[in-house]
Amino acid sequence: MKPTDDPSHAFTQEARRSLTRLLPRLQTALATQIAADPQAWEQFTKRLAEHYPALFKLYYDLYSTRYDFFYHLEDLLLSLGRAWFARPEDLRHLDVAREAEPDWFQSNQMLGGVIYVDLFAGDLEGVRNKIPYFKELGLTYLHLMPLFKAPEGENDGGYAVSSYREVHPPLGTMDQLASLACDLRTAGISLVVDLVFNHTSNEHLWAEKAKAGDEDCREMYRIYPDRTLPDAYESTLREIFPDEHPGAFTPFVPHGKAQAGWVWTTFHHYQWDLNYANPAVFNRMAEEMLFLANQGVEVIRLDAVAFIWKQMGTSCENLPQAHALIRAFNAAARISAPALLFKSEAIVHPDDVVRYIHPAECQLSYNPLLMALLWNTLATRNVNLLVQALARRFKIHPETAWVNYVRVHDDIGWTFSDEDALALGVHGNDHRRFLNEFYRGRFPGSFARGLPFQENPKTGDCRISGTCASLAGLEKALSEEGPAEVSLAIRRILLIHGIILLAGGIPLLYLGDEIATLNDYSYTSDADKMRDSRWVHRPKADWSRYERRNLSETIEGQVYAGLQTLIRLRKRYSCFGGGELDVIQTENQHILGFVRTHAGGRAVIFANFSESEQPIPPRILEQSNCLMMQQVHGVGCHQGNKLTLAPLDLVAFVLAPAGS
Repeated sequence: MKPTDDPSHAFTQEARRSLTRLLPRLQTALATQIAADPQAWEQFTKRLAEHYPALFKLYYDLYSTRYDFFYHLEDLLLSLGRAWFARPEDLRHLDVAREAEPDWFQSNQMLGGVIYVDLFAGDLEGVRNKIPYFKELGLTYLHLMPLFKAPEGENDGGYAVSSYREVHPPLGTMDQLASLACDLRTAGISLVVDLVFNHTSNEHLWAEKAKAGDEDCREMYRIYPDRTLPDAYESTLREIFPDEHPGAFTPFVPHGKAQAGWVWTTFHHYQWDLNYANPAVFNRMAEEMLFLANQGVEVIRLDAVAFIWKQMGTSCENLPQAHALIRAFNAAARISAPALLFKSEAIVHPDDVVRYIHPAECQLSYNPLLMALLWNTLATRNVNLLVQALARRFKIHPETAWVNYVRVHDDIGWTFSDEDALALGVHGNDHRRFLNEFYRGRFPGSFARGLPFQENPKTGDCRISGTCASLAGLEKALSEEGPAEVSLAIRRILLIHGIILLAGGIPLLYLGDEIATLNDYSYTSDADKMRDSRWVHRPKADWSRYERRNLSETIEGQVYAGLQTLIRLRKRYSCFGGGELDVIQTENQHILGFVRTHAGGRAVIFANFSESEQPIPPRILEQSNCLMMQQVHGVGCHQGNKLTLAPLDLVAFVLAPAGS
């Protein structure tokens, strides 16, 4: 086939032709900025030429049926140009550095932490004052949970955003956020924030204008005059929060008038879904994204990405256009803020999770399957589902990375595949009911103290809330048992954290877990929180407990010291970078085994999920060649070619020189 016969080649040629026609118009519109900074214009046009064909193809696929397609395309390019000229010089230098080392986030030095600003430190100035602690812990990545302006009272923990350009006033100002980002960057810590792409609050300026009758702003959302189209859509949609409002729509009430239609609200009634079928929505959200990047944000977590495109007759989840939208945002970032990375938040079927992970889409992704199966394995003491998932589903594109975690702000959903479970003789629905009962503390022998979230009384289905320590048995051990059970709970906490630290990808700590924070039931006395059990694991940081983190006789000290040992182990050996992982079939249902290879190094890990000693067959040790390696972690007992793992122990062997 000749190049001219290749449709993709022809499309690229047409894309470049359109850019040739548009560039003089951009040059005229940006004449003042170009005159002031001609070098920036040269840098911008170079990146634009490189990434425009991809952006044009995606934008064309999404919006070419619009009569005003080229109007919106030109508007987008102007926004990208303005954002680049507004980008601070130090961030432009960061762009160059990241382009030169695109795999920087795969380093074994990476360690993430996540906090709520108000609960952890009071406000942004308080977070700045905690930078020495973040460095002590070893963080290189700090995720601040939603901190933008939101309605007073119920606001879904900040995920109902009223302005993407204003910090929620009690927390500080946008100038303070930019200053904090700079200070964190100086300390070697990348700032991560959420960008809620799917919806705004009903108090956002666009929503307020829509309620005032502004037609352009009405088209930013999906507002319908009657139930005809909402009923048609809902015939194929699942309900997300049925206890709050049935279906996916909420009455639309203009200012000073009675109800005049229905607005799409996938989640809460105060969260209005954006209408991405309108290119103006894409353009304005691209501006918000680049504004945050110019404040020093290096990673954005894309909230609820599975829901951002709507199409009649479908579930309106994980549609191809959702992926096209994210890739178009990614292409825009490559042009105007190349240092910016995307992190996917898609708590969906494992087959769907992986589809968001690609260098051209989301370079990073939460790993909800690993999280859920770590808790599953603690409950069952059987590694079968975990081994299967690591063997089949852990490998992703080599230029991307998992973000592995034990707990975050959200609930635990049992997101394993029913098909995967059935292959092991496990019935998915029955097993989820068992796990829910176990982690609510209602199953005989359970060590956990968790709460149900979004329980469906008809089906018994729910998800689980609770802190790591309470779910791992510490709360029950302290209140009902004794020192032996406390010790087992601490071992569980360290075991599952050890796996996320050594398995490959970016480990993410939910701060508070490093000092074994327990459930906080005071949320039940707060009218704005009492209906959401997730607040049980969102307590205010108790800094008197943090002061005990270096006292070995305290629980805080034991957990903190254990985690610090694991963190130092990760950072000492380069083989714990990257994402390569090979499972070892240990022939013991209680023991997980895997091999890590990276940067010329090799490590072998064994983890015992049982509360009793467990042997590893000599043949397995010989095949993994670990007895010729240095044991760098764990108390496993060697006797010749035999190895016995202590209860809930993690043993690591390394064949590599120390160093990063």
